Order: sequence, then structure tokens, then C-alpha cells
Amino acid sequence: IFRKKLEAGILGEANKDGSIYISDKIKPGSKQEEEVIKHEGKHAQDMASGKLDYTDSHVRYNGKSYHRKDGKIKYNGKWHEEGSKAFPWEKAAYNVNKK
Repeated sequence: IFRKKLEAGILGEANKDGSIYISDKIKPGSKQEEEVIKHEGKHAQDMASGKLDYTDSHVRYNGKSYHRKDGKIKYNGKWHEEGSKAFPWEKAAYNVNKK
């Protein structure tokens, strides 16, 4: 887990190498930090298992590919901002904080 400056509105990022970036704006030891680590940890786990993958032009989840361009992903015929709760991989990651 690495703290770094992330783009505005981005709290965390999971990377293919298993690392996680946490926004340097999040207070260490806070509930928010814990939630972001759990959320991004779920993405990292899904990538490690092969359930989730991404390139600059696609996101692949459960064997299905979705077009990705300019910070948006096409899902069910509509373009949504990356990180949208509309995506099933995001719903799964948000659900880890409900448990």
C-alpha cells in the first residue's frame, strides 16, 4: 500500500501488480482509509484470481469485456465514469464495506 497524490476525486487505485495506491489526502488510521483499503483490496483480489482485468481500452470482468475510453467505461449500452457504482466489479468492492 502506497500513499500518493491521485487525481481529484480518486481515493484509491488497485494495480495489476497487487499494489494499492491510497490518496495522500486520506487521514492515516481513519475509517475512510480502512474502507478504501478494503475496497481496493477486493479489486486486487479479483485481478489476482483472473476475475477482473483491464487495459487502456477495456475492462474485463467475469469473462466479459467492456470498452474503456477517456475515463469512462461502456456498460449496458451507456458510458459511465470509471468507479461508477453501476459496474458489477464496483458493486462487489463496495459490498466488502457493508459486511
